[in-house]
Amino acid sequence: MPRSLQTPTAHEKDIHDPLATLRTKFHIPADTIYFDGNSLGLLSETVQTRVADTMAEQWGNDVITSWNKHNWINLPLTVGDKIARLIGAPEGTTLCCDSTSLNLFKVLCAALDINHGRTEVLSTEDNFPTDLYMVQGLQQLLGERCTLRLVPEQELLAAINENTAAVLATEVNFRTGRKLPLAELSAKAKAQGALTIVDLAHSAGAFPVALLQHDIDFAIGCTYKYLNAGPGAPAFLYVAPKHLESSRKPMQPLFGWLGHAEPFAFSVDYAPAKGIRQFLTGTPPILALAAVDAALDIFADIDMADIRKKSIGLSEYWLACMADEGLLEIMPSISPDKAEERGSQLAFEHEHAYAICQALIAEGIIADFRAPNYLRIGFSALYNTYGEVQQAVSSLATIMHERRYENEAFQQRNTVT
Repeated sequence: MPRSLQTPTAHEKDIHDPLATLRTKFHIPADTIYFDGNSLGLLSETVQTRVADTMAEQWGNDVITSWNKHNWINLPLTVGDKIARLIGAPEGTTLCCDSTSLNLFKVLCAALDINHGRTEVLSTEDNFPTDLYMVQGLQQLLGERCTLRLVPEQELLAAINENTAAVLATEVNFRTGRKLPLAELSAKAKAQGALTIVDLAHSAGAFPVALLQHDIDFAIGCTYKYLNAGPGAPAFLYVAPKHLESSRKPMQPLFGWLGHAEPFAFSVDYAPAKGIRQFLTGTPPILALAAVDAALDIFADIDMADIRKKSIGLSEYWLACMADEGLLEIMPSISPDKAEERGSQLAFEHEHAYAICQALIAEGIIADFRAPNYLRIGFSALYNTYGEVQQAVSSLATIMHERRYENEAFQQRNTVT
């Protein structure tokens, strides 16, 4: 099909991309097109430099004095404030620490305590499993004081009722990429007296988030996806100001020494620090936090609306290229048709999705697979280009039309898929 003179080419789109220069800040592996930033973001030069300096100078030369000299002791809060800017939260409400799962445990306990008398945690059947596992573990610990009810994603809003203590929802479905309407979710929860806990793993750094505006009570998320902070980087948690201000007792049960009001008084009895600091537990992992801190610097002068605009542009162009290649008939999209209802990813269904993904990787095009049979493509506006989209879809078309995915080498399942 000849190109319309009114339709920009991939090259033209890249030339006029206002975010194009950001790509130079990242290490792009040789001969690689990377569409897996929704699983693990790329390494930036800023992170490399910061971690090296933290090791050689701060740890190497300044050793223990760095807790004061380089303000290591407050790094979870200073990094948290940088994240807060990206998720629509005020300063002093966000903390970078621990893992997403541990942070979820903390805020689940806080929510059940605030909504004492209600026991139900409501979530979706297709929520990310580890979120559901944490509720199940808490249920085992607390018995009848915590119950988990799961409903289909499309029924979540209607399922909130007077028994619901907290609604636990991931804003972007990890399989389909469907973006839940947080404003509607929060309004319905508040009308029923329920609290909201939102997982932002596929939101933070991918598009604008407005926690305070939407009156979200708690949020958690990771930093190793769209925030590009590195494998296993510390996660974050958010607590609405109204809860921090009204708290008169410990909000969560993991009484760590750095969550104490006076940690270096070494008191035998626990007394929680004021504000978000009480959600700290053990000694923060400074090298990892330095990586998060540096990774967030890239966002300092970026409008998240521009990130969102390019993300949608990349995903829409991917769909257009697939349509031109006749691929959507043989591997249909399971993501919402409307771009505003998606996060920053697309997913496609095919019985050989795993093998197709492996065939792409063999061509230097990194995507990922999600059970049971979905090929997932993640778009990072910071480093992906329209030219990469065109090249990747062209390779995908060859793999599909020549049935290269049937190669025996692509059938063996790896531990990590």
